[in-house]
Parts: sequence; structure tokens; C-alpha cells
Amino acid sequence: MKSFMAKKNQVEQKWLLVDAEGAILGRMASKIAPMLMGKTKPTYTPHVDTGDYVIVLNAEKVRVTGKKAQMKEYDYYTHYPSGRKIVSFADMMAKKPEKVIELAVRRMLPKNKLGRVMLKKLKVYRGAEHNHQAQKPEKIELF
Repeated sequence: MKSFMAKKNQVEQKWLLVDAEGAILGRMASKIAPMLMGKTKPTYTPHVDTGDYVIVLNAEKVRVTGKKAQMKEYDYYTHYPSGRKIVSFADMMAKKPEKVIELAVRRMLPKNKLGRVMLKKLKVYRGAEHNHQAQKPEKIELF
């Protein structure tokens, strides 16, 4: 019996819609990452992008548990001397709630070229409106 290996032109990618209202950040990201990779499909092939497009709505209504709202920090480096910047979770949620979800999902994807391609299929929006009605996304419940 031969193993099935998907080819790039054989892959059928759907559009999925996720509502993040009241969802816990890490639990939601751990459900979205396999959808982007294609691990929820029987045709999953590790070296081919078999995943679906995922649209996340209501990014500002996502929540975290415990003391993470006060203690969690995001840091980055500007490549200048003394260029390390630290942004708290509360500040990030106030300014860029989409970035919080993108970072959580990005860190669960492969760290290679294919992972960067998969991340481009994630579309995160602050409110309940999106501009992908033409793709007819199907709404899915994560929990």
C-alpha cells in the first residue's frame, strides 16, 4: 500500500471563520495553528501547505487567564544600541489586539519558509466585520 502525498496543485483550501469573543488566547491559538498547517485534514503532508485560510473576528475581546493580563510582556529588538523594547499585554491589547493573536499563532507554526507562508493565510480583525465575503467562509466553533 502506498502512502498518499499531496501535491501543491491538488490541495483544496477552504476559508474558515472564527469568533474570538470570550475565547482564551492560548487555547484558541492552539486550535487555529493546526488548521493553518492542514493537520485537521486527512490529506496532510508535512512539506506541502495543505492548510485552510482562517479569519479571526473580535480580536479585542480575547482574554487570558490568571495574572497574565498584568504580567505578560512582549519584547523586540530594534537593532540599535540599547534598542530592546518591552510592551505589556494591556498596552498591546489597547493598541494592536490583532498582533496579540498573530504572535500567539505564529509561535505555534513551523519556524521555516513554509511556516511563514502559512501565517499569511491568517487574517485577524479587531471588530466583527471583514472583507472576505466573496470567499464564503464557513463559521466554525472552537469550543
